[in-house]
Order: sequence, then C-alpha cells, then structure tokens
Amino acid sequence: MELAAADRAAVRALWRKLGGHAAVYATEALERTFLAFPATRAYFPHLDLRPGSAQVKAHGQKVADALALAVAHLDDLPGALSALSDLHARALRVDPASFQLLSHCLLVTLARHFPGDFSAPMQASLDKFLSRVSAALASGSR
Repeated sequence: MELAAADRAAVRALWRKLGGHAAVYATEALERTFLAFPATRAYFPHLDLRPGSAQVKAHGQKVADALALAVAHLDDLPGALSALSDLHARALRVDPASFQLLSHCLLVTLARHFPGDFSAPMQASLDKFLSRVSAALASGSR
C-alpha cells in the first residue's frame, strides 16, 4: 500500500527538519531499543553497545542513511531497500520484529525532540512510513 500525499508531505517535512542530525536521533533510537528490548543486542555481539559508543554511533549513521534512502524513494520502498532486506535476512538473520521495535523507539525519540511538530497526524504519518520501511526490510525473510 502506498502512502497518501499528506503522509508523504509530513514525512518529508520532518526529515528536512532533522537535517544533518538524523544520525543523532537514529543513534538515540538504537540505544533506546537496546535498553528497552535487550534481545535486540544479540545481533551485535561484536559491538560496544554502551550508550554513546563510537560503534553505536556508526550504526546509527547507517540507520539514518537507510531512512534517508527510504524518504527519497517513497514510491518504491521495497525496491530501494531490497539490498538491505537481503543483507538483514540472509547474512545477518535479523528477526523482522526487530525493525518494528526500532521503529517504535524512533517514534519515541522524535516525539521527545520535536514535541511541537509531533501532532497526532504527524505521528500517524510517520508510523505508516516506518511500518512500510519495516515491511520492506522484512520482505527478504519470506
């Protein structure tokens, strides 16, 4: 299912507002995910997962880059994210539910940092977007 025009506009507007700081918010969301859902740490046994570690920040940048790619390709999320989907399904064997957990933590993080912008319609648009990103990333697991 495609995102409505209003949802696309809301996601793009918030992404522009994040600007060059998207990695900071993605890193915070990862840290929240690791704290709230400890089982997600299992995919990163080789990383220092302490809050603020350089390795968590580097992975946060990767998450931010993937989300930027998704925002740039709202018309074809499965196509744009197919390589990442294959990587996470085949090589990394990530449980698809982990994408939903990270999405939830990203919503919490963005609501915390952008309370004035995070209206109910914005939350709904962002939730739809992140659900579609999660589905696209999980598609390689099928």
